[in-house]
Amino acid sequence: MIGMIKRILSVSGKYQGRIYGAMGFSFLKGLLVKVPIILTYFIVTTFIDGTLTNKTAVYSAIALVASIIVQAVFQYIADRLQSGAGYLIFADMRMKLGEHLRRLPMGYFTEGNIGKISSVLSTDMVFIEENCMMVLADMMNYLFSQAIMIVFMFVFDWRLGLASLAVTGCIVLLGRSMMKNDLVHSDEKQKASEIQTQAVLDFTEGIGIIKTYNLLGDKSKELTDSFDTNCRVNLDFEFSHHPYKRGVFLIYGIGTVLMLTLSAFLYSKGLMDMKYFFGMLLCLFDLFVPIKTFYDQEARLTVMSACMDRIEALFAEKELDDNGTQTMTDSNAPEIEYLNVTFAYDKKDILKDVSFKADKGTMTALVGPSGGGKSTIASLLTRFWNVKSGEILLRGTDIRKIPLAALMDNISMVFQRVYLFQDTVYNNIALGRPDASREEVLEAAKKARCYDFIMELPDGFDTLIGEGGASLSGGQAQRLSIARCILKDSPIVILDEATASVDADNESYIQQAISELCKGKTLLVIAHRLNTIAHADHIMVIKDGEIAESGDHKSLMDMGGIYHNMVTKRAVSTGWKN
Repeated sequence: MIGMIKRILSVSGKYQGRIYGAMGFSFLKGLLVKVPIILTYFIVTTFIDGTLTNKTAVYSAIALVASIIVQAVFQYIADRLQSGAGYLIFADMRMKLGEHLRRLPMGYFTEGNIGKISSVLSTDMVFIEENCMMVLADMMNYLFSQAIMIVFMFVFDWRLGLASLAVTGCIVLLGRSMMKNDLVHSDEKQKASEIQTQAVLDFTEGIGIIKTYNLLGDKSKELTDSFDTNCRVNLDFEFSHHPYKRGVFLIYGIGTVLMLTLSAFLYSKGLMDMKYFFGMLLCLFDLFVPIKTFYDQEARLTVMSACMDRIEALFAEKELDDNGTQTMTDSNAPEIEYLNVTFAYDKKDILKDVSFKADKGTMTALVGPSGGGKSTIASLLTRFWNVKSGEILLRGTDIRKIPLAALMDNISMVFQRVYLFQDTVYNNIALGRPDASREEVLEAAKKARCYDFIMELPDGFDTLIGEGGASLSGGQAQRLSIARCILKDSPIVILDEATASVDADNESYIQQAISELCKGKTLLVIAHRLNTIAHADHIMVIKDGEIAESGDHKSLMDMGGIYHNMVTKRAVSTGWKN
């Protein structure tokens, strides 16, 4: 139990002093709690001895009132210190987690870990800061108070001291067993919460498809099953915990009766003075309350331990190395060069020995069947993942030796799936270059062919748009993302066919916007519509993780291979003439 408290203290960082301060004031408050008992004992014993005076009684009353006031002040200070520290600690921890997630490879986010991240942020951290930090100093106070009560018993009679020590020991032994049991169930409890969070995210994100294919029954059942499982696991936790809790309460009750019986026996046999017997009666019903209350709060700490396990596991995920210090200075080298690049995902090679060059200002297109590795090639250039072997060079420098921030300053990306933040239109565009002037933002919007529709919005550029761009059409959201890239003005642009899933009305605007974006840039294009890359300087057919064919449009058509077949089928199905 003490180890769990130390564990939370270990992550408290610069706020550790606040928690220790809260413990100190809580300890002082624990001492003051015993003042009424001590004063009552003093008054009664002086009365029995015949030495009680009016002055003594008045001073005792003043001391009693003062102790209650100071006790309340100390409790207030302890609560302010420990509860405030909890929110401050986890505010910092959330920022650290954000920095950590930013440095994780993209593969981590595609492995179904979104539910885990959401659960850590919304469940684990919230539970600790709201349920554990508030009682941390109090739990230490319970231990101090129990030690004080045992000392009182030894003062009254050594046999009472030994008996109280024995009862406390029995509660501690049962409490340790309870803690081991709760740790197991706490881990299961938090895992069930994570599964439920993932199920909710999957259901809400896929609600359109679910409704379209009339899968509400099946998917609702999956969601309901996750709620049922979470409910069952939580009930199992309670059912497994309460026998131990009842055991602690039983020992507490039996121990209290035994202490009363023992003190009465000692007094009846003349082995204990009357004033000590009276002192024992004053302390009797408070004797084992601290240790009982301590273990009454134990379940919170075991759940906290499971929460900390999950938080630490998330922080333990390996980040992409960002130790690069080199700059891209070789102006004679190709803008982009892949040298024998191999990439594996889940121990399976996705790319195998891929090599190609792209000179400055040229367009390189990647075509081929789905799952062949086209998107992986583009993602490796941005270091969403690291290569397994080989090198990717940017102007002659291995991208792993370039600081990530510098690397990303040189690359802009436009994908089919656009994400816009729940913010103003202006801020979503300005994200491309936060230090840009308003005139530059407006000019980027004009080049991206989105200025006119923005001005038709209720508040123009200050219009608040929904998360993910939900309040805009797909084509409008795409043009805003292109405006963002135009403002960024990076020398390299990655295009994952931006017009593949938009309507005909928006397609012409987007093509014009892309033309503005690509002026003078080096392009790496993932092509879905072959008519968009017929004039590319270099076309590569990617199949099964390898470059199956390579050349320009004419040479590949003359080759009569995979590309020729793709173009021929495209021409037959759409009437496109190459």
